[in-house]
Amino acid sequence: MELAKIKTIGNIGAGTMGHATALQFAMRGYQVNLLDTSKEALERGIDGIKNDIKTFQDAGMLTDTAETVLARIHTTTDYKTTLAGADFVIESVVEDMAVKQLVWQEAEKYVSDHTILATNTSGLSPTEIQSVLNKPERFVVAHFWNPAQLMPLVEVVPGKATSEATVSDTVALMNHIGKHAVPLKKESLGFVGNRIQLAVLREAFHIVDEGIATPEAVDDIIKYSLGRRWSLVGPIASADLGGLDVFKNISSYLYADLAADKGTDPLLDKMVSEGKLGLKTGQGFFPWTGEAGETIVNDRDTQLLKLLKEDSEQ
Repeated sequence: MELAKIKTIGNIGAGTMGHATALQFAMRGYQVNLLDTSKEALERGIDGIKNDIKTFQDAGMLTDTAETVLARIHTTTDYKTTLAGADFVIESVVEDMAVKQLVWQEAEKYVSDHTILATNTSGLSPTEIQSVLNKPERFVVAHFWNPAQLMPLVEVVPGKATSEATVSDTVALMNHIGKHAVPLKKESLGFVGNRIQLAVLREAFHIVDEGIATPEAVDDIIKYSLGRRWSLVGPIASADLGGLDVFKNISSYLYADLAADKGTDPLLDKMVSEGKLGLKTGQGFFPWTGEAGETIVNDRDTQLLKLLKEDSEQ
């Protein structure tokens, strides 16, 4: 499908990710039909959208008025109203395979033959999801990163039946709304970003569990070294710059000593069993209650917004 022919977006889910994807399309001028299971869920989603609009407005990054952007978003609890006439559908519901399959089987009843179907899963198999569809070739993963309104990356992941045109059209659309879309050659459990993230976290948790360093120390080491370098030049290019012979020598003795657990991380098991889930419970490796926790989140979002603004000005 030509990019110019995409006019209306069906957006299934108004939660943490769904409200943000709806806003991204509306800010770029698209009409968005936003679906959720209840009016209460939709109201929460619209409240989130209004807050995000204000953030962009305060940063001078809103090209239309807030009222104009909001007017492009139409809420409903009805699949047919959401999807009839939609040229592209994005879904952000619970990360459960059975639920996603049911949602897409229902959605496929109302979309046209040309409609592209995209799931915003963070790791579930597109091949397995699309296996229940009549036209699996037009189904793809468009994995936005959280917070979706501030993070530029979208991983575009094909299932085994996904057509090349579906991938290329989705990449074009994601780039058109201001994201940085990266297509994968094939699917892999966790895709790419989460595979790398979990590999780093496995070693970070191991370092803490072994008493090598505190959580604060581990985070500082990443923030003031790898985090800065990798935000400019990725890990593979960094290896090229450092010398592949150097990394070969390091790998020859260090690989054998790195964490290689295959099951659930033992330190994560302990933290979760104690009810220490992080921000959502107020305590994880760090305390998240009161002003200190709010400050960390606000500072993160402020810096992400600053970087996003710099991206848009390039």
